[in-house]
Amino acid sequence: MVQYNIALIGFGGVNRAFAELVAERNNRWRTELGFQLNIVAVTDLNLGSVVSANGIDARMLIETRFERGGFAKLSGGSAEADNEQVIRQAPADIVAEATFTNPYDGEPAVSHCRWALESGRHVITTNKGPVALAAADLKALARRNHVSFEYEGAVMSGTPVIRMAKTMLAGSGLNGFEGILNGTSNFVLGRMESGLGFSEAIGEAQALGYAEADPTADVEGHDVRLKVVILANELLGATLTPGDVSCRGISSLTVGDIESAAKERCRWKLIGSAIRGEDGRIEASVAPRRLALDHPLAGVAGAINAVSFNTDLLGAVTVTGPGAGRVETAYALLSDIVAIHRAVHMNKEAAE
Repeated sequence: MVQYNIALIGFGGVNRAFAELVAERNNRWRTELGFQLNIVAVTDLNLGSVVSANGIDARMLIETRFERGGFAKLSGGSAEADNEQVIRQAPADIVAEATFTNPYDGEPAVSHCRWALESGRHVITTNKGPVALAAADLKALARRNHVSFEYEGAVMSGTPVIRMAKTMLAGSGLNGFEGILNGTSNFVLGRMESGLGFSEAIGEAQALGYAEADPTADVEGHDVRLKVVILANELLGATLTPGDVSCRGISSLTVGDIESAAKERCRWKLIGSAIRGEDGRIEASVAPRRLALDHPLAGVAGAINAVSFNTDLLGAVTVTGPGAGRVETAYALLSDIVAIHRAVHMNKEAAE
């Protein structure tokens, strides 16, 4: 039986949910997927770090109420989160990076990924920063060290838009996409359509856990801009940076704008898009758009995300699914491990 040792970098919502999945489903994965997972290290800025070559009980991790620096009470634990030492020295095959997104330089997540890849460890991440800002360098580093850098969850949580487009739409003549890539802004627009003002809709989104205390990154389109960069670079062969993507959010929309669109059988959506022009250049943007009700994205409601791919052979192909959520995003990490497992076995078969 194949076992992968995992180091969790960050123990917030995503990696905690991933540990829950390990605790609940490891036996099932052994049968269904052909491998099991063993958590050998966890680091967190608040909790500290813990390393155990024999493995750390996932159920204990999720059920214990740790105080600040609480990992120091565990065997092999410390109150300090020495991420570099843990990443480079823990006996892990795969590093799961799920710290906060820094939209400016991607740090410290970029360094976390680099340290792991340099040390010959596979990296799986849901962090948009390293993917949007340093994917080319990190993928090259992974190739040099014969490991994988996987990031399916960086765009639409557990909904596999990157892998699906690269595999199932191969040869279709993919030349662009447009998508609803932020559930918070989509929820807010839906509530405004029901008559709430912008501030009221934000307050409701915060109460339901869809919006952060500071919702700027969501409603001003900054989150979507990073995702547009990732999709354009990965699927269209672009070399965009966030500064190349024009960006305008939804905060300037009024209830009157929403009502006017409804009277004309239209609906406002925050759309992230990229298209390849006839000259081969990729133009990308984030902006609110009035969509006719028969548009494939017009009916996407609540916190759901969707991407409509523009292809030569199939026309528009639309993928809809959850774009956020602890368990959904944790599943993306599992899907990355499945991809690594399959690649490892394909390489072994080829060598034989």
